[in-house]
Amino acid sequence: MTQLIVKRLLSGLLALFLIATFLFFVMRSVPGDAIDIQLAESGLSEERITEVKDEMGLNDPILEQYADWASGIVRLDFGDSLVRDESVLDIILRRLPVTLELSFLAIALSLAFGPIVGMLSAIRRGKPSDAILRVGSIVGLSIPNFLVGVLMITYLSEWFGYSVPIGYQEFWESPWVNLQQMILPAIALALSVGAATARMTRSSMLEVLGTDYIRTVRAKGADERMINTRHAFKNSLIPVLTLVGLQFGGLLGGTVILEAMFSLPGLGSQVFEAVRTRDYPLIQAAALVYGAMFILVNIMVDLAYGWIDPRIRAS
Repeated sequence: MTQLIVKRLLSGLLALFLIATFLFFVMRSVPGDAIDIQLAESGLSEERITEVKDEMGLNDPILEQYADWASGIVRLDFGDSLVRDESVLDIILRRLPVTLELSFLAIALSLAFGPIVGMLSAIRRGKPSDAILRVGSIVGLSIPNFLVGVLMITYLSEWFGYSVPIGYQEFWESPWVNLQQMILPAIALALSVGAATARMTRSSMLEVLGTDYIRTVRAKGADERMINTRHAFKNSLIPVLTLVGLQFGGLLGGTVILEAMFSLPGLGSQVFEAVRTRDYPLIQAAALVYGAMFILVNIMVDLAYGWIDPRIRAS
């Protein structure tokens, strides 16, 4: 298991570096840069704009810029934002906790109902309740999370006169206000993840229920409830955990729109603004952070395999 984790970590670090390098060159191939966008209507002369670019190193050869960036990454120095007068690291440390809270709350909500729905659907295979649960899962997968967010904002306001509190409050400052601000976007994100988890749980559990192992347990007179929960459900969780780990990457991408919709000062909304303004250092650093979180979550999934199946620990 340790050897597997080390291999995953090393391959993940290589992937992070390749992704950030790809973004480095792609972003600089787009016409215009942060200075052009900021000073387009400022009335400054071309000479002054060129001087500003020289001061920020934007006129240096691209390979020289790349070398400076790569050497800074080794020192964990992401540079300064080209738009905001502060370091990229400070921006990330201030905004990342909001995105993490939203993402993990969405994962927790999806795991609270997804596997249970999938298990019930597998146990009642072929019955009307199974058909209803499967249709519900397909609907959950089909509706974009931003549309779910719009519907919740609109109908909660129209029907109940409820609106999300304005002005973000951190959890330790006001837990109740923070929960009200987080729960709706978390539900919007969790719906599709939970639906995918339910479908995977159903398929995996039906496969386990058809194995010789389950037939042997049933032949020994074990209670059907214990067979479904202790044996079939637990042994069907490995592919479900794999799916959740993969869904986490999509979840991080989904926060970009929902953070803007619900006025949450997270990293996702900041990255969206950075792309619009060509803030290269912030975009590259955020890509590294997102990739690192994705890798860590998948390593945690690998560790969970050993808890579910002792044979994996032994190997």
